[in-house]
Amino acid sequence: MVTLDVIRKDMETLLQQDNSLQSVEVNADTLDEALADAATQLDAKVSTLEYEIIERGSDGFLGLAKKPWKLKIYQNAEAAAKKKSAKTVAATGGEEVQEEEKTVDMDGLYYIRHFGEEICLKVVLPVGNGRPVDAKSIINDARRPDTTSLDESKIKELAKKGTNGAYELIGDYKHVKAGDALFVVDIAKDLLSATITATAPAMSGSEIKADQIVRSLETQGVLAGISEEKIAEFVDNPVYNTPYVVAEAIKPVDGKDAYIDYRFETDPTKLKLKANEKTGQVNFKELNQIQNVIKGELLATKIPAERGKAGKNLTGRYIEAKNGRDIKIPLGKNVELDKDGVSIIASINGRFVFENDKINVEPVLELDAVNIKSGNIDFLGTVIVKGNVEDGYDVKATGNIEINGTVGKSTLISESGDIIVSSGVFGHDEGTIKCGGSLWAKFIQSAKVEVENFIIVSDSIMNSEVTAMKRIILNGKKAQITGGHLFATEEICAKNIGSPGGGAETILEVGFDPRAKHRLEEILGQQNDLMKELEDIENNIQTLENYKKARKTLPKDKEENLKNYKDRRQQITIESEKISEEVEQIQQHLHELRVVGKVKASGTVYSGVKVYVRDVVDEVRTDVKSVTFFFEQGFIRRGKYEAPDMTDIKAPEGYSS
Repeated sequence: MVTLDVIRKDMETLLQQDNSLQSVEVNADTLDEALADAATQLDAKVSTLEYEIIERGSDGFLGLAKKPWKLKIYQNAEAAAKKKSAKTVAATGGEEVQEEEKTVDMDGLYYIRHFGEEICLKVVLPVGNGRPVDAKSIINDARRPDTTSLDESKIKELAKKGTNGAYELIGDYKHVKAGDALFVVDIAKDLLSATITATAPAMSGSEIKADQIVRSLETQGVLAGISEEKIAEFVDNPVYNTPYVVAEAIKPVDGKDAYIDYRFETDPTKLKLKANEKTGQVNFKELNQIQNVIKGELLATKIPAERGKAGKNLTGRYIEAKNGRDIKIPLGKNVELDKDGVSIIASINGRFVFENDKINVEPVLELDAVNIKSGNIDFLGTVIVKGNVEDGYDVKATGNIEINGTVGKSTLISESGDIIVSSGVFGHDEGTIKCGGSLWAKFIQSAKVEVENFIIVSDSIMNSEVTAMKRIILNGKKAQITGGHLFATEEICAKNIGSPGGGAETILEVGFDPRAKHRLEEILGQQNDLMKELEDIENNIQTLENYKKARKTLPKDKEENLKNYKDRRQQITIESEKISEEVEQIQQHLHELRVVGKVKASGTVYSGVKVYVRDVVDEVRTDVKSVTFFFEQGFIRRGKYEAPDMTDIKAPEGYSS
């Protein structure tokens, strides 16, 4: 039900909104010109303006008797509220105001002015803990020899409640016109400012009123830029015999030029070392010189040029503003515009490169070497190293890795590509290579290698742990495997395997899934540890239960221990069952593996070499030449040497070597 109180509250709310709206009065030949003028003065869009017609305009007849429009124009309440909110957020650095501003204490003020034949009073109330004005002081200051009447009761009332920024009549005085203050208006030649120069009034002369200044300005053609605030300040605190600015043109604001907002550093010299987030220490191998990007990632955004805001001189004539200059979007290689037409995104994975004033994404990173100058490399693409990868430095790439020199005690990781090491690997028992494709190398020495497809070596593999999910093939003049442990699902092929007189232990395994076997060994070890722990727990439970049986009770701490032992026993049982299930699955997988593994040697397999085909071992006790080891009917057989099938092994594409 709509009651009178509800209507009253709604009306009060609307009145508050209306009072908060800033408005201007505009004279113009047409309605559109009036709205454009007001938009400039209010710094608003025409679409957010509302207006009241004070005087309706007319085009007249043949230009005669033409009458301008006179409008009161203001922003609508919603737009004004948004503008105020935006200014508040901007003033607080983009954050909402959480606390009210602290109140600054200010004493109350009063001004006594003599206008015409009237004595007028303006009272500004105190702020915070400021002292209020004293009515007696006002009365004493207002009472002059020429005072003819004074309303003391009204003065006391105004001293308490203030005058709300206006001057109120409090009495009369004997006015002598000859003593009135005088002022002249001076308008600058460029029509950008207007000043008044005033002379002080004599005793009984009238002081200058705000509306006098406004009328004088309008009489001399000033239609825009009149500052009511500055005029009010002059009336409160007159400045005599000195030019005082009372009107200023609305200056034009040139639009900002378009520019590119880069999300990556365009100057490589400004890239800095990164500190560890936990320790704060800097790893000088992590030089942070590569800015990796992924396909679709935002690289930069074009911020469009801004239109200039026109100004207005004192006579109301527009002052043109310059629009910001547009720029071309610096599209280079492997980048594109997003749907919005201003966002620059990567077309591929790679590194951000700003070259020749253009944004590029390079899928290949070329380096002279990987060392103290380059630091470790982590790149979303292909890496080509013209020289060596020195000890202690690592290379990680999502694509291919090509190294024309040697690799030392380092880690190479190619997530999905191939790796080529033209001059071989010196792992020093700490080097590691992981490859999502195939590995091509001259030799591998004292390193751990794991690849998804093939390992192709032209010289030798020595004292290394090497795993290939397909084949390991040595096909050069030497083609020697000496020492180490090699796994391959399909086959291992070389010229010579092992070494004369035994030497380092050489173990070759084929015909199974190397990862599955490694996992099987791992979880069998875990299960063995659980069984040992379970045995100890069973003994402890038995001891405590016997103690409880004999004493009929247990101390609190021992009762708690008994409960913990039983809980752990149950947990071990569950863990052991899960491991048993996984063991069974892996064993079944290995048993069903259809690949018939083979080990081939065109030269000699020396005594001491151990060859595993599936789960069966053949320990070579005497040297054997030109041989193929294979699995048949549960046994390892030895047959004539079979040359490896190289038809499905293709050399890596896109390399310089």
